[in-house]
Amino acid sequence: MIQRAPRTTAFGLSAALTRATVAALRAKAPGGPGRWERKNYAGRTVELYAGAASALATAVAAGRVRPAAGVAVAVAGACGAYDDVAGAGDPRRGFGAHLSALRDGEVTSGAVKLIGISAAGLVVGAFLKERPVDKLLAGVVIAGAAHFVNLVDVHPGRAATAVLALGAPGLLREGPGARIAATAMGTAAAVLPDDLGERAMLGDTGAHALGAALGAAVVAGNSRAGLVAHAAALVAAAAYGDKVSEAARALGGR
Repeated sequence: MIQRAPRTTAFGLSAALTRATVAALRAKAPGGPGRWERKNYAGRTVELYAGAASALATAVAAGRVRPAAGVAVAVAGACGAYDDVAGAGDPRRGFGAHLSALRDGEVTSGAVKLIGISAAGLVVGAFLKERPVDKLLAGVVIAGAAHFVNLVDVHPGRAATAVLALGAPGLLREGPGARIAATAMGTAAAVLPDDLGERAMLGDTGAHALGAALGAAVVAGNSRAGLVAHAAALVAAAAYGDKVSEAARALGGR
């Protein structure tokens, strides 16, 4: 029988930490409230507190299960935060655009994010798995999952809903992978109402952090066969990133 208490605890902890961190950031607004506001796809002003809160809460909650998983989430969130700030006015999207700029000698915020999250995935994968092939696959899964959640973050609620849907199967397993999945789901559930209500947005900070948590959950809960399957799916999603984003945008007709 699957013991649900550890999953429930992980879910509740991450949800509570997320809400508490959002409240604390909103009360203090480091740098002033204007720094924490953006225009969404419809031109409405939304808050960015949810993204930073998601990254922090998920990193802490996942780190309680596996410290390396917490590191993956923290680095992914930090790289996403850098892109949210430094790349706010950059119209370039996708790996190809940023890699082309890098070949021309320009280090874009997107390139920093790509390299940073990929490197973190490989390092964390080395801690979570023992054999060299598995370490490499783990790095691909963690970085790929972080990128995937960001790809679907194109309209309110898309990323958080994807995290809830993709994390749910992991709860059917036992062990640390299930608990890490529960942390990502708890955070997603905590931010979903404000995200759907167009009062807040995850941004790259929250989307990448939640994706990295899902990736770490997959790594912690799967053998090589599972890692290969997930890595293949995530590489395909990255290769057809525009189509993935279009599908997420079309979902629900919004």
